[in-house]
Amino acid sequence: MSTKQYIEKVRKFNRFYANVLGKIDQDIYNQPFPLTEARVITEIYLKNGCTATEIRENLGIDRGYMSRILQKFEDEKIIQKKQSSNDKRQYLLYLTDHGIAIYNELVENANRGVGKMIQNFSEDDLTRLVTAMETIESVHQSQHSDKPNVVIRPFKPGDIGYVAYLHGRFYEKTYDFGKMFECYVMKGLTEFRLQNEGGELWIAEVEGEIVGSIAITKYSDTVAQLRWFMLDRNYHGMGIGKKLMETAIDFCRNQNYDYVFLWTVSVLDAARSLYQKFGFKFTEETQNDEWTKTPIVEERWDLELISK
Repeated sequence: MSTKQYIEKVRKFNRFYANVLGKIDQDIYNQPFPLTEARVITEIYLKNGCTATEIRENLGIDRGYMSRILQKFEDEKIIQKKQSSNDKRQYLLYLTDHGIAIYNELVENANRGVGKMIQNFSEDDLTRLVTAMETIESVHQSQHSDKPNVVIRPFKPGDIGYVAYLHGRFYEKTYDFGKMFECYVMKGLTEFRLQNEGGELWIAEVEGEIVGSIAITKYSDTVAQLRWFMLDRNYHGMGIGKKLMETAIDFCRNQNYDYVFLWTVSVLDAARSLYQKFGFKFTEETQNDEWTKTPIVEERWDLELISK
């Protein structure tokens, strides 16, 4: 097949699928949230604490149009802007509770629209359709993306168990932690799921695969605890750990906590080094005889958030 024939087939597919998606968009993205605005809301939700520039570049939106969208969202209490603790020139974007409710409604409408589109497809046809979509996505990303797509997002149903699995697998393989450690992690996560006021759990994804996590839990009205910081070793060196830490600490500042502390173990040199870079100070240690066959040393690290 000649280059011209390839081009014609791609353009033919583009015309066909643009019509398919256009019909779905007409049903889903009615006023007051047309498609572009809905995409901005989705990006802010998925990349909690992102900048306007990141969204604009990712979605290909004109600077002036992007500014008008964000002003509208701010006026309607859909988003809130917080000054970055690492760069005072930047403002990070978050959805308000009202904004999250709008996002959830958009997702429900989108699911309903796609469900209507595929309702008469056989299971075999659906499998072929999804496989073809995944092939298009994979080929396109391999040709046009120098860096893998990294997303830091709030947790959703199904994530809690996977976070416990990641911890159990990593610490068993790397440091020979036993079953009691995974039970300890699962117990804490379950308690957090039932009562997470003043806290949040974030998930790190690379190309849709969960590779890490971090959380903030409320210890008191003025003190937060950083918990369940985990990053798959295969993804070290990509800046994901730094992004997770920034997300958690920015959240603490936005919640007006005065201090945040964490517990770690002395063998985690990379994590301890990262804590130091973010200003945490070693304050306490204790011996743990429950998780491994030989005693380990747990360490407490504290970070003061208030300016004196």
